[in-house]
Amino acid sequence: MGRYVTAEIIKSLREGKCLTQRELASAVGVTDKAVSKWESGGSLR
Repeated sequence: MGRYVTAEIIKSLREGKCLTQRELASAVGVTDKAVSKWESGGSLR
């Protein structure tokens, strides 16, 4: 699975649950900047 496909899946699932990036970040214990990076194809580490 490509980096950008993964990014689109993360974003689609988040939006499907009507969550903001900040809400998702809080739920998984990362910053909203990390979620933004994931959704733009950045590293998942």
